[in-house]
Amino acid sequence: MQLQQAVNNVFVQLAETLKQLSQQEYAQPCSTLFQNTIGQHVRHIIELFQCLENGYDEGVINYEKRKRDSVIENDKEFATKLLNEVYLKLDRADKDLTLEAIYDDLSDQPISIRTNYSREIAYNLEHTIHHMALIRVGINEVSNINLPTNFGVASSTVKHRNQCAQ
Repeated sequence: MQLQQAVNNVFVQLAETLKQLSQQEYAQPCSTLFQNTIGQHVRHIIELFQCLENGYDEGVINYEKRKRDSVIENDKEFATKLLNEVYLKLDRADKDLTLEAIYDDLSDQPISIRTNYSREIAYNLEHTIHHMALIRVGINEVSNINLPTNFGVASSTVKHRNQCAQ
């Protein structure tokens, strides 16, 4: 599955980057991220994929029901382990799903949107890349590690840049 391979590529890039960070850097509030931490962004990535996994059998996905587990955002080794576990569970058959969400702050009534498993993996992949771009900003504040050139950059942007460079 092309999507699964793309998620793997991004997760490997993220895991390799986390290995280079100290535990302190992982959990340090960043002023450029409004006092959020790199770990909080990693937790968000993991928990969106966990929501997809948890709702697959029932056929209903609700990303608002994520746990917001502070262990993930404070323990980079645990987070790295979870990235691998999430990836290993992605090999499921595509099927129709329902996305439930409340998009209006003034409402408490969820809406239901028809979707499917592949579409939700694609959404989570794009969302992951977006958060990796934010993680990149945080890393530039708290660490001097070298990041891959395309860390936090969408594949379409990478392809566009490569075409422009020719």
